[in-house]
Parts: sequence; structure tokens; C-alpha cells
Amino acid sequence: MNSAVKRVVCVSAALLLSVAGLASAATAVDAPDPTSTTAGTVPGAAAEDAAPQPTLSAEASVESVEAWEEFRVQGASTHLPAGTRVTLQQLQNEKWVGLPIHVNTTDAHTYSVRVKLGVKGLGHIRMVGGGAVSNTVQITVR
Repeated sequence: MNSAVKRVVCVSAALLLSVAGLASAATAVDAPDPTSTTAGTVPGAAAEDAAPQPTLSAEASVESVEAWEEFRVQGASTHLPAGTRVTLQQLQNEKWVGLPIHVNTTDAHTYSVRVKLGVKGLGHIRMVGGGAVSNTVQITVR
């Protein structure tokens, strides 16, 4: 190896070691001790100051329907502004898939939407919107 290549290899190795050393030093310094508290702070204060989490509830008007028979899904929201768009999702092949069924929440923080499902068998649906996910509702489609 000529001397220019040796210098480049040595400089590269030195840079890698210094970057690795900085990363490990930053990790050690940045990790706070979860059991200690600092003066002037109250444990749990951050949890109280955090905004409440939005929620959605969902229930179906029936437990069982014929394929493509209309039924309703209705529910309520908390900590979501009125007019928040909520979307129906269906569990398909172990993945939640958004269906083209949307509705906005009312001023009373409720919603109601008409639904028709065509996939026969036990179906699972839920509503999502505004960062909230509702409970899962089971519908048997005959």
C-alpha cells in the first residue's frame, strides 16, 4: 500500500472511532435515570398536563345481516372536535382496510352511518378518525 492510501485508511478509521465514541457518549449522557426526580418538578405532572386522548365508540344496529343488506353503525366521540371525519374499516386478511364510507361527527359528538357488507361470514368492523380508533364490532353476513 502506498503512503497516501495508508493515510486515507488511518484518517477514515480515526473518524469512525471518534463518531462511534461520540454516539456512545451521547447515549450514556442522554439516558435519564427513571427513578430520580429533579428539583422543582413533580412526578406525574407531565401526565396531568397532557391533552386527553380522543376516543370513538361503535355499535351496529344488528348482529347478523344478509349480504348487501343495509344496517347502521353509530357511536360517539370524546375529545374530538365536532365535524371530525370518521371512516369505516373492515378486517380483511388480517389487515384493517378503509372502506369508502365516511361521516362527520355531529355537534353532539355522535355519528351514524349506513353500511352494506357483501363478504359472507363473520366480519369485523371499526371506525377511525381524528387519531382515535373505536372498539371492534362483529357482524355476521349470511
